Amino acid sequence: MQIFLVFFLWSSVFSDPTRVVFGYNKEKILTYVFGILILKAIVLSARTVDVAGEISRGDLTNFLLKPVSYFKYWFSRDISSKALNLGFAAIETLILFIILKPPFFIQTDPSALLAFATSLVIAVVLFFALLFLVNIVAFWMPENGWAAQFLFVVIITEFLSGGVFPLDIFPAAFQKVLYFLPFPYLLFFPLQVYLGKIAGTQAWGGIMISAFWALVLLLCLNLVWNKGIRRYAAEGR
Repeated sequence: MQIFLVFFLWSSVFSDPTRVVFGYNKEKILTYVFGILILKAIVLSARTVDVAGEISRGDLTNFLLKPVSYFKYWFSRDISSKALNLGFAAIETLILFIILKPPFFIQTDPSALLAFATSLVIAVVLFFALLFLVNIVAFWMPENGWAAQFLFVVIITEFLSGGVFPLDIFPAAFQKVLYFLPFPYLLFFPLQVYLGKIAGTQAWGGIMISAFWALVLLLCLNLVWNKGIRRYAAEGR
């Protein structure tokens, strides 16, 4: 239902096919709407949301006794979940395309497609690290304490990543601040690269920033995890 509301909202805004708003024409804004549907399935879908529950219930002990990497285990589960969700999203998009027949922008520039694919891979790693980091707060907080905070983080992440509407409707000064944060590189930035609104050195500069954030979050995750494990062991769980 939400996709229909968004579709008809933007269709009414772009009732004149030649109209350009915030740098989008009708073809590109509708590609953004449907692109977000696909990218959410690839980037924001994750099984890692169950990590906090395992910590709170004490189930983590079962994994600590096995010769497996807990991070690799959850990352592989994430990838499997994303593949399944991508299949459902692709079917949903195909059905909506048949019903609504929207004009789509098809990117054919190989360099843009390479930059898009690279940014998407980094976005997957970035969100994995971010979500895992949020979940392991359960080492210090009971389950009924972190649940509300976790939901808040997820909502803020979707909003600031461009999952609700394009971030370039914000004032330029606010956009500049956002680009120094990790959130736009989850959904908004990859789609801008695909649409050709960010290209060349600007695209690869953004990719470098997103890679930097992924590295920072992975390092923070490793640090917080080690501290959390020591606390977990001290409590005898």
